[in-house]
Amino acid sequence: MQPPRPSVTAIVVSHDGARWLKETLQGVLHQTRPLDRVVGVDNGSRDGGAKMLTEAFGPNAVLTMPRSTGFGEAVAAVLERLPRTGGEEWIWLLHDDCVPDRRALEALLWAAAADKKATILGPKLRDWLDRRILLEIGVTVDRSGRRDTGLEPREYDQGQHDGVHEVLAVSTAGMLIRRDVWDRLGGLDAALPMFRDDLDLCWRATAAGHRVLCVTDAVAWHAEAATRRRRRMAVSDVHPRRLDRRNAMFVIMANLPFRSMLWSMARNLVVSLFRTLLLLLAKQPANALDEVAAFASVIGGPRRLLRARKARRQGRKQGYPKVKRLFTPSGMAFRRLTDMVQGYLSGSGPIDSAGRHHAVISEPSREDDGEELLTDAGLMQRVFGNPGVLLCLALVAVTVAAERSLLYGGLLGGGALVPVAGGASDLWAFYTSGYHAAGLGSDGWAPPYVAVLAALSTLFFGKTWLAVSVLLLGCVPLAGLSAYVATRSMISHPLARVWLAASYALLPVATGAVAAGRLGTAMVFVLLPAYAAFAARVITGERRSARRAAWALGLLLAVGTAFAPLVYVLVAVLGGLAAVSFGGVRRGVGLSLGIAMAVPIVLLFPWLLQLAADPGRVLLEAGLHRPGLVDPRLPPAALLLLSPGGPGVPPIWVTGGLIAAALAALLFRRHQMVVVVGWGVTVFGVLVATVAARVPVDGAPAWPGVPLAFAATGLIVAAALTGHRVIELHRAGGLRRVVAVLMVMVACVSPVLVAGLWVKDGVGGPLRRGVPSVITDFVAAASTRGESTVVLRSGAGGLLSFTILRGRTPLIGETELPVPATTRRRLSDVLAGVISGRGGDDAVALAAYGVRFVVVPGPVDAGVRRSLDADPALARMNLSPDGGLWRMVQPLGRAYLMAPDGRRTPVEYTGTPGGGMTVTVPPGPAQRVLVLAEPAGGWTAAAGGASLAARTVDGWAQGFEAPAAGGRVTVAYGAFWHDVWLWAQLALVVLVLILASPGARGAETVEEYAEPAVEREPQEVLVR
Repeated sequence: MQPPRPSVTAIVVSHDGARWLKETLQGVLHQTRPLDRVVGVDNGSRDGGAKMLTEAFGPNAVLTMPRSTGFGEAVAAVLERLPRTGGEEWIWLLHDDCVPDRRALEALLWAAAADKKATILGPKLRDWLDRRILLEIGVTVDRSGRRDTGLEPREYDQGQHDGVHEVLAVSTAGMLIRRDVWDRLGGLDAALPMFRDDLDLCWRATAAGHRVLCVTDAVAWHAEAATRRRRRMAVSDVHPRRLDRRNAMFVIMANLPFRSMLWSMARNLVVSLFRTLLLLLAKQPANALDEVAAFASVIGGPRRLLRARKARRQGRKQGYPKVKRLFTPSGMAFRRLTDMVQGYLSGSGPIDSAGRHHAVISEPSREDDGEELLTDAGLMQRVFGNPGVLLCLALVAVTVAAERSLLYGGLLGGGALVPVAGGASDLWAFYTSGYHAAGLGSDGWAPPYVAVLAALSTLFFGKTWLAVSVLLLGCVPLAGLSAYVATRSMISHPLARVWLAASYALLPVATGAVAAGRLGTAMVFVLLPAYAAFAARVITGERRSARRAAWALGLLLAVGTAFAPLVYVLVAVLGGLAAVSFGGVRRGVGLSLGIAMAVPIVLLFPWLLQLAADPGRVLLEAGLHRPGLVDPRLPPAALLLLSPGGPGVPPIWVTGGLIAAALAALLFRRHQMVVVVGWGVTVFGVLVATVAARVPVDGAPAWPGVPLAFAATGLIVAAALTGHRVIELHRAGGLRRVVAVLMVMVACVSPVLVAGLWVKDGVGGPLRRGVPSVITDFVAAASTRGESTVVLRSGAGGLLSFTILRGRTPLIGETELPVPATTRRRLSDVLAGVISGRGGDDAVALAAYGVRFVVVPGPVDAGVRRSLDADPALARMNLSPDGGLWRMVQPLGRAYLMAPDGRRTPVEYTGTPGGGMTVTVPPGPAQRVLVLAEPAGGWTAAAGGASLAARTVDGWAQGFEAPAAGGRVTVAYGAFWHDVWLWAQLALVVLVLILASPGARGAETVEEYAEPAVEREPQEVLVR
């Protein structure tokens, strides 16, 4: 005897869905397994939906509800009036925009019969418009309520997910639920009129011991009209995205156990804030407001949440393990985060599944044609099958092999790089300080690249040495990656881009920058491809895209200018030429280029004014400028072959293949104009490099690495643009194929040679690990109050140079602080007198500069040693092959009192933030002067609430009239306007970041429909 056949009642709920309803009704009425009862509910449709339901089901099978009725409330109203059949009874819920396949119900009932614990079943949902695209095969969420379908965006259905799967939830569009389970669970929550009501019901069912299945043999096509805003919502005036997000958090917090709910609440707060930040950067303030408002509405309504938790308390904790195993895997949360950031960076906006399904994040495009045959090859294959990734890995391998002597050890330093000391907090303090108690003391603006390094060091867990190592030692792979990514819109063929990136990354400029510790060139070298990409977008992109690219170019140009000011001159000249050439052809190009050129000036304005006082320094870059790092007689052939000279540079002939490839590009007619422009950039860069290599700055010419990197960029792009023509020659066969092979071989010679020589010879330059500090532990311990140490070094021709250190190794950028020329000249005269042994009070005068120690790195010149030993004001403490150390017999420190007769006596003082100090002045005669070993100007002093009169001592030092009664004197440096500018600079950087951010590619599509005349709503009909 066969068991009785279960009865099935289909309930179709309609609301302004006439455009989909006809096909839905046909699908319902033509099922292979006939329905026992069919009921329609119309929620106040104004498009004839009620009439269509009546015509299909009959006048006694349609219930009319107000427009504000939710889906769950409409279904509940039907079931209240619908008598039970007495046997096994199933309810099939359908939306008006969901058409089931004719075998859908049969497949659902078959799966229900096979698993008696399955009481809620749902079909596989596909997209209504493109019926190959999967929308859902069941739904799950993470612990913050983020919806997860487990599908890739616009994933085509090829049977890859077929089967019967237990899931956390299925959509109410096609949901089949046993009526007794509906009654026990209380049905859909009326407090959730739409969105996530299906998740809440299925969650409660799973916690009660039932199973929720997705049956992929049952198929339905869903238009998602409400989610995609293809019709107006009458049930709520809240935006669908905000309503979906609010309901998602509400369902999670209402159903989770107490401790898990608290964790979810904290998690939602952090995630919402992060998403809000991304949305604001993406210029989507309405979406950001929705995110914040959704979280606030849940937290701001505790009574509603408490009522929901009370209604769900039975079995919530006991059934949670069954629900938990169906959550999104923990690793997917990280993938979701990366997808959000990637979407933001790509310009599509950081919108994930909030308010929509993963499979329809974007609308169909022509670029997707034919992708239905593509399958997910897996993460490893996607990553390691990418030519750019393989190139980057190869460059990393070459770099590690070549820099083997620099990968570990002590302090990294040498050449233009001061030993890397301190952390991110030290750099931030240095950059934000109005007065710098370093060297001779300076109130100048700290180099702006210090802020960039501080930010990078912060990202690298506060480790400045790590940030510098990655930037300097890793500039070759970073530049290769930058070139590969930046040229994707210029050069279509990946192999041509690989050659371009490899040739650029392995230029002699790169190896020379690493060997000489040129941090400025390394940064500009990494940024130059980005400059080219953004400049191309400014000139050729549509107006909004070009304007965003202009802000981005300006910001990156400001970063490059901070490290090497010459790069601004190079870009500004070419930008002016581009504005003249394209300004009359493309509207807005001139303004966009003007924005790009103005941003660095605005962001770096005070420092640029400081730089303008010494124009020659425009040719220099971040770090030390030492004569031994440049070739004073660099031959013209080296410049023409893009070799900047100096340590670590390969032979000049290695770039011959690159030059030959660029010359061959002139022979092709296609892209000939662009190739000529590239050659023009090259010629301009070589001319600027020639000037830089010939003009002396502080006694030595500048290193021409930056202009030669600029020249090489134009040359390599010009050659790579003809890569597709070489491929066409190869495909043509015969002699043309031979020519193409020869061209490729010649072009590849340069990067291969540079890589081979670099690996073979290593980093042959002054940059090294384990640089000893000239400040010994003893000197550092004895100089805790900022006393100075003079470091004397022998130079070319027996000349001595000196450096003033304040008890520690200088931070990056401190050696570049401006010092008044008169102050430095006075100290030079004093030191010259001490070294020459002319006698007198030179050593005593040295103490007035706050000097406590004199250090001479080894080997110590015999004449210098005798002069220092002979001076009675100095006492030798140590002498060894590594160097010598002398101390002042009577040091004065940073603050001392000068009596009317000129006698000087030290005083007790303690340092304060910002370079100030608190001095304890003993009682004494009038007309004493409290002297600071700091340049005069900008200082204030107060004692007992009264300001002290300022004066200049010895023509350079800051002094104040000391109170005769003595007491505590507070000395500070006034930096009000400096602090104001720093806050303004921060605000400007944030503003430029927002303006440069990709944003969304377009406004959200909202299809508006004309509303017909309002029908007279029929009276309610009781369903029998």
